[in-house]
Amino acid sequence: MTSTTEETLAAASPSNRLPMAGLLALAMTCFLTVLTEAMPAGLLPQISAGLAVTEAMAGQMVTVFAIGIVAAAIPLTMATNRMRRRPLLLTAICGFAIVNTVTAVSDDYNLILVARFFAGVFAGLFWSLMAGYATRMVAPHLQGRAIAVAMIGVPLALALGIPAGTFLGGIVGWRAAFGIMSLFTVILIGWVLATVPDFPGQAAGQRRSLIRVFMMPGIRSVLFVTVAFVLAHMSLYTYIAPFVARAGLADQVDLVLLTFGITSIGGTWITGLVIDRWLRQLVLASVMFFGLAMLALGLWGDAAILVFAAIALWGLAFGGVPTLFQTACAKAAGEAADVAQSMMVTVWNMATAAGGLVGGLLLESQGAASFPWAALVLLLPVLLTIWRAKSHGFPVTTEG
Repeated sequence: MTSTTEETLAAASPSNRLPMAGLLALAMTCFLTVLTEAMPAGLLPQISAGLAVTEAMAGQMVTVFAIGIVAAAIPLTMATNRMRRRPLLLTAICGFAIVNTVTAVSDDYNLILVARFFAGVFAGLFWSLMAGYATRMVAPHLQGRAIAVAMIGVPLALALGIPAGTFLGGIVGWRAAFGIMSLFTVILIGWVLATVPDFPGQAAGQRRSLIRVFMMPGIRSVLFVTVAFVLAHMSLYTYIAPFVARAGLADQVDLVLLTFGITSIGGTWITGLVIDRWLRQLVLASVMFFGLAMLALGLWGDAAILVFAAIALWGLAFGGVPTLFQTACAKAAGEAADVAQSMMVTVWNMATAAGGLVGGLLLESQGAASFPWAALVLLLPVLLTIWRAKSHGFPVTTEG
């Protein structure tokens, strides 16, 4: 089938329907990507014992994954933007199968770190593809909803996948847990082949340089909002355990995170329902709800019931944020969506790493009680930038 015919068929899809089988295949790839990234965090004691390294050294499995994403997302996207999309998607998925298998069978700590770095490389490739892929599968007025369906895999992985993987790893061992992920990847490859259409890459004359995409109206606003919002989020989320200990919840961190994960699924669901009509309003609401949650945690962070309520509001606010920011970025970039998404992936992961650093410095110098107030300071320029980006980035009117 020619690329012209394939794109014609995609555009001819019923205007009020989503290709759910294909979008859910992307959602499960999101699920697998997040699970591959975060699984070591829940299995640090077992990995540490199995490899005869400290837990801090085992934790570097997560660090090198993030380094792989940051290092690869932009250069890989620029190098592959002329290639057809489904082979690239399958390359990323097959890559997860390989690196998770290496992790499952190797006794060499250094080899596992190399595998984890390449896991981050494959993740960077996938995240750069995902939003543009989802939008090309549907009519323009359904693009935001399509991204929301694909992104549901992220909160599902955080709320259910990682706790389940941690539980499974405790029963059958951490190596078997990574091996099971590899087996799941084989099933996912068949799912993608059966349900996800192929699309051509950009023709040479259509490609835009990184600088040209960065200078497109709205892109810089979206990227700045992403950096500041994620930095505010991760500086507290990374150190949620010492923060909730102030309310006597040191032994209930899993329940706190489950509360966050469940309400984040709700936020993603709400976002998917109305994003194509109310993208700007949803972004503003997410920032304001996040701010209210931080204000509540700042004022009443030592009261367990109010902490749970604020965490629930925080999860609701955050759940739709990845979808909202990726949709805003994709709409602002148009045909250059893949390049813009590679920048989004890079700044998101840089902000994630910076959040861990900033949070650690705050914890050491000011104590856990300072986290919500620091987040509020970061949210002020976020809100101002969104408010001013009325024409591009977060426009007053959207398609629909």
